Amino acid sequence: MRKRIGAILLTLALIGGVFLAGCGGSKQAKPEDKGQPQGQAQQNTGAAAKKLKVALVLPGPINDNGWNSVAYEGLKKAQAELGIEGAYRENVTQSDMEEAFRAYANQGYDVIIGHGFQFNDVAKKVGKDFPKVKFIVTSSNIAQGPNVASLEVSNKEAGFIGGILAGLLTKSNKVAFIGGVNMPPITDAEAGFKAGAKMVNPKVEALGTLIGSWDDVAKAKETALAFIQQGADVVLGDANQAGLGVIEAAKSKNVYAVGFAGDQSNVAPDNVPASSKYDYSVAIKYIVKEILDGKFEARGYVVATKEGATGIIWNEKLKSKLNPEAVQKAEQVQKDLIEKKIDVNKL
Repeated sequence: MRKRIGAILLTLALIGGVFLAGCGGSKQAKPEDKGQPQGQAQQNTGAAAKKLKVALVLPGPINDNGWNSVAYEGLKKAQAELGIEGAYRENVTQSDMEEAFRAYANQGYDVIIGHGFQFNDVAKKVGKDFPKVKFIVTSSNIAQGPNVASLEVSNKEAGFIGGILAGLLTKSNKVAFIGGVNMPPITDAEAGFKAGAKMVNPKVEALGTLIGSWDDVAKAKETALAFIQQGADVVLGDANQAGLGVIEAAKSKNVYAVGFAGDQSNVAPDNVPASSKYDYSVAIKYIVKEILDGKFEARGYVVATKEGATGIIWNEKLKSKLNPEAVQKAEQVQKDLIEKKIDVNKL
């Protein structure tokens, strides 16, 4: 992929000037370059017992406030709470994916995680050459015995929650979804968004389109502005870094944007009343624990609201200003998802 949760503003100061180059252009994924999440290196040195070595390969920067940053947070959580040794490589292009996987495998890493659907082919190819290494691709459904698995935060459930929020917050009864590239994680999220909006607001018109990019912030903003011009007063962007353009558009026209992937209320505190969590930090910690517990299988793993990977993140600054009935309804839907009273795959 990407699925995905973008997931990266006015001045792009949050992202543009501080994107790290990482090891993306190097020939070796050297631990001394980005060998461990920042602030954890000392914790991982000198240990007597062998720690599980986990490498995370990212298509974008760790500070994108969305898709890549939540995965990086998951690696840090696994390191801090599960005692693994972690490494990461960011801004890895399609042409460098295989080299990154092979570099980590040759360095003795036990687990290599490719963050996104677009790592599918590389994981299957390199996995054949390193049968003792576990390869995991996020936002995917691949599996290849004995050592290739996939890990997905339910795109449809995350989109559904975003749609619930949009359907309850709209006053014009018109909302819009702006996605990135045309692939299953994004189209599933769009389908969930439209189903969620319609479930809580039968009068709503749920618009949607894909911009064909993960990083074209200007195009995402332009597309969102076009929907706002058509009357949409709540928009959601599921397009990695590009999704920040959707929030920029909402801010410029003083309408609402529902954040996606992580808590994006800090991007526009007066225009993002809530975010639909798409938390790969939870998912990555989950799969690492499965491996540590000896439960790993070459299959597809899916986590969602019940596991804490999807859900609502309220902007407390705006929550008190929202319609209390809308807030209550959104929280009830979230509770129903946790208790499996709603199955988004049947909607």
